[in-house]
Amino acid sequence: MTDAWTWHGGGLEAAKRHFGGGDWIDLSTGINPRPWPVAEVAFDWQRLPDPHALAQLEAVAASYFGVAAQHICAVPGTEIGLRLVGSLVGGPARHVAPGYRTHGDMIAGSMAIDSAAARNSDGDLILANPNNPDGRTLAASEVRGLLDARSGWLLIDEAFADVDPALSVAPSISDAGKLIVFRSFGKFFGLAGLRLGFVLAPKIIVAALRERLGAWPLSAAAIAIGTAAYADADWIAAAREHLPQEARALDTVLARRGFRPVGDCPLFRLIETDDAHMLFERLARRAILTRPFADRPRWLRIGLPADANALTRLEAALIDG
Repeated sequence: MTDAWTWHGGGLEAAKRHFGGGDWIDLSTGINPRPWPVAEVAFDWQRLPDPHALAQLEAVAASYFGVAAQHICAVPGTEIGLRLVGSLVGGPARHVAPGYRTHGDMIAGSMAIDSAAARNSDGDLILANPNNPDGRTLAASEVRGLLDARSGWLLIDEAFADVDPALSVAPSISDAGKLIVFRSFGKFFGLAGLRLGFVLAPKIIVAALRERLGAWPLSAAAIAIGTAAYADADWIAAAREHLPQEARALDTVLARRGFRPVGDCPLFRLIETDDAHMLFERLARRAILTRPFADRPRWLRIGLPADANALTRLEAALIDG
């Protein structure tokens, strides 16, 4: 009965309908469980989004990413950005697997390859750093090496790179290179429902994206909240400190229950067990939603619990289901 939850994390309402109500803990996503506070951000729902405000958001985000503002385009979610860019760059392409499903859909005919084969692949190459769902990371120097070794486009999904900005190759974006980087707002800032992302690319790609997105690509809420959040240096620094600490606490619980957690991204961990789908069902019966995988029956991804109580409930459920 796990098919409804193997496509993507976040199927909480489907889980409630199937397993029943209760005080659910959603660990099926890699989203920060303690989001950036939005309550004091003001915006006008009755007015169309202001283009000057959008430009300010892109400027603030560009500074945060370490890239020139001329190389950034805000999009209504990284998913849309990935698909639009895929239609622009063409192919042939390879995408590293396991990884995001969208990577395989970006460019028609893209072929799945493993991370080792990526070093010698031809054409355009799509990969995530950190990767999902295994949390594997590459040093920025390794990613730049992939760029130097190829003639096609290198497309890097950095949706989970905020916790460790040293992983990012965003500062390497230029008009002279075939490098495109995708950044997500919702994961690190814990506001996935806002649907905000960025494409960092040569100006020719940015211009083509703007033409396709039209006059008002983002809501006023996304513009106002994103601008304030990216400028909140204190919150960002605190999140970068406490998220790895909380991930280590999750690692301790998983190891104590006999699992070997995998991954270098503190927003989620991957475990391997004989029947991960059965474990998914056991946890769901205790109102804890995790992420199984249809093609990897031994894998289960577990997001970061929001607090000590959620972590305690997870450990109790792992003990006896």
